[in-house]
Amino acid sequence: MRRRLLALVLAGIVAGAEPAAAFPDKPLELTVLFGAGSAADLLARKLAELAGKDLGQPVAVVNRTGAGGALGYTHVRGQSPDGYALVWNSNSISTAYHAGNMKFDYTAFAGVAALTSEPVSLAVKADAPWKDIGELIAHAKANPGQVRLGNSGRGSFTHLVAVALENRAGVKLTHVPFGRELAITTVLGDKIEASVQLPAEIMAQVMGRQVRVLAISGEKRLASLPDVPTLTESGIDLTMSLWRGVAVPKGTPEAAIARLERAFTQAAQSAEFRVFAARMGALVELRGAKDFDAFMARDDREIAALMEQIGLRKQ
Repeated sequence: MRRRLLALVLAGIVAGAEPAAAFPDKPLELTVLFGAGSAADLLARKLAELAGKDLGQPVAVVNRTGAGGALGYTHVRGQSPDGYALVWNSNSISTAYHAGNMKFDYTAFAGVAALTSEPVSLAVKADAPWKDIGELIAHAKANPGQVRLGNSGRGSFTHLVAVALENRAGVKLTHVPFGRELAITTVLGDKIEASVQLPAEIMAQVMGRQVRVLAISGEKRLASLPDVPTLTESGIDLTMSLWRGVAVPKGTPEAAIARLERAFTQAAQSAEFRVFAARMGALVELRGAKDFDAFMARDDREIAALMEQIGLRKQ
């Protein structure tokens, strides 16, 4: 009897000493807030493919669109905070919240890593009379409100960049909300003077020499547009880029966040991804988990102020 009891105790000790399964031990899911084939979607899919190899588990990409990203954020926020439900987030976490599309803000998530940034490009028709941003701004100052600037939609990131440009350059512009495709086709149809879009959205027209990009809003020039200066280089003190990264529901274990951070940052730093991102007009711009959380807080304050200015802040 004693021997049997001792054997049971020893078996329990051995079983208790077995290590927990390493994270991750099953497939993960990455929610993308915008449609298949968009710049956001293509970047996410490439990163998911590369990170999945490092994690030893597939990272499935699922598009959950609607309400400026609010539907996707709401879905991920409602999942178990165990590291398996991820969101490919961006500045939209703040625009969706301050527009009143959802009741929670960026603090509902923990940052894993910020990975890419995409500046906004300001483009005009190829035969437009303005050869650089300085000439367009001079024209706008001489003709207040007569320069119509198309954006991706009221309250979109491109709209906010256009408002910030108006502030910094000291001009009065007329902001015209369109979808991504309509904003550039309307420039081509001479219905508006210029368009602010992500570079990936207009690259086909740039390559076809239908439009000319006067400036971009990033910190440095893009490899895909090497001759296009930044706004700062052009004498306008403005730097704004659409950042993208990976986040998880708040409360996710730090060990899981650290493992995801390593996999996604290594994927973003790979030569394969850097080449892919450059073709998409994106830059690899990394921030670790803690840095990312602080960065989201700063960005949220800036976006809130711009949305307040244009009367779109509801939260």
